[in-house]
Amino acid sequence: MEAPTPQEPQRPPAATVIRRHGLVTRVWHWVNAVAVLILLGSGLGISNAHPRLYWGRYGANFDPAWLNLPHFPSWITIPAQYNLAISRRWHLFFALVLGFGLLVHMIGGLVTRHFQRDLRIRGRELRPAAMWADARRHLAFRFHDERDPRRYNLFQKLSYVLVLFVALPLAILTGIALSPGMNAAWPWVLELLGGRQSARSIHFITATLLTLFIIVHLVLVILAGPLNEMRSMITGRWRVPE
Repeated sequence: MEAPTPQEPQRPPAATVIRRHGLVTRVWHWVNAVAVLILLGSGLGISNAHPRLYWGRYGANFDPAWLNLPHFPSWITIPAQYNLAISRRWHLFFALVLGFGLLVHMIGGLVTRHFQRDLRIRGRELRPAAMWADARRHLAFRFHDERDPRRYNLFQKLSYVLVLFVALPLAILTGIALSPGMNAAWPWVLELLGGRQSARSIHFITATLLTLFIIVHLVLVILAGPLNEMRSMITGRWRVPE
């Protein structure tokens, strides 16, 4: 007898409410959202103290900078008035929130098999035809064409993997390297990154990429249906669209 062929999951009918996000993912999402917003605001306040970026170990006012940053307005910095000490306090505290929150999320994702189940990229998804079909669906704003709406598409998987396992860890690592206390304990981290100024530049580049990801993420949430997407990230319940 031949073994039965596995059946593709049937798409739930429209207007069906399904469970889409687990508790660990939802809690981490909102804690991370608050932490990242405060880190960006306080980071811009720190940048205003010396808005020049260098490569290597050293950099000062008269050294050639590879990038001169603008002076960021008070409505986007934390605090609103220029205060380097307070900006650093906000930044360091919420850096701990971000770091330990990511650690808990990583452990939870491994225990619940969220990473293996939802973020594992399969070989068939990397075929040119499959990638082109996924790209066309995105360009046509068809975000829910998957047979199983719980399943992430290839571009979602790639973006989440790059953010979770590359961008956020790199931002945390470079931030740790810039801390005087951590630098005194583990000076090899700065050497690994090419020096203090290189670590500072990488930290800023990573923060910029994360900001761009957040902007694209918010735009896609709005296009996909903000009320439905927000409800799923608060309660875990998501209504299958037509």
